[in-house]
Amino acid sequence: MARKKQNKELSDKQRSLVTEYDKKSPISEQFRTLRTNIQFASVDRQLKTMMITSSSPGEGKSTTIANLGVVLAQQHNKVLLVDSDLRKPTVHFTFALPNQVGLTNVVTQQATFEDVVVATSIPRLDVLPSGPVPPNPSELLGSRAMKEFVTQVAKNYDYILFDAPPVNAVTDPQVLSRLVDGTILVIRSGQTEEELAKKAVESLKKVDANLLGVVLNDREMENSQYYYYYGEKG
Repeated sequence: MARKKQNKELSDKQRSLVTEYDKKSPISEQFRTLRTNIQFASVDRQLKTMMITSSSPGEGKSTTIANLGVVLAQQHNKVLLVDSDLRKPTVHFTFALPNQVGLTNVVTQQATFEDVVVATSIPRLDVLPSGPVPPNPSELLGSRAMKEFVTQVAKNYDYILFDAPPVNAVTDPQVLSRLVDGTILVIRSGQTEEELAKKAVESLKKVDANLLGVVLNDREMENSQYYYYYGEKG
């Protein structure tokens, strides 16, 4: 029974981390295009810390951020993926990691970053799980301790990616957007309502978030099951 369970978990992981387990697929190529466009966008302004969010739940932001982390690491960058969705964390599921301790413990000084950060099986890609769900996620993300955490870890990584909750669900992404260099919004083709997407963009603009662009997820294209497109602001 245990072996069957492990095989199922590995299969789920392979489907989520397509850029690691199927590097030659059209989907992986689109993630590399996303990586390239981000790097072009950072010509005039450094983009070391980035937040990935969505307009609503179920639009694929966590899968997007995981694969973006993989392709950045494959380019010999040192990458940290932080699960800052402190309400419904999922990053630990994607990488099959424990989540007893993590970001919330570090920010509240119950543990050190070095004690809880996890080196994944993918070279140069580290993950910081969310840790226990706090009673005050927005306050924690907007705290001075959180700002100091971002400043400190930025010294040791080429890229830090923050998986944030959906914009239209809670205020956490607006709070976190003030601490990062840029924000990417994920929407799902055929699912995200136009008004909800516009509302998410407006919510981010209200706090002067540096919205880099949008990932259109799950769009069917010829000869590929999924298609990811990154559109720059302009």
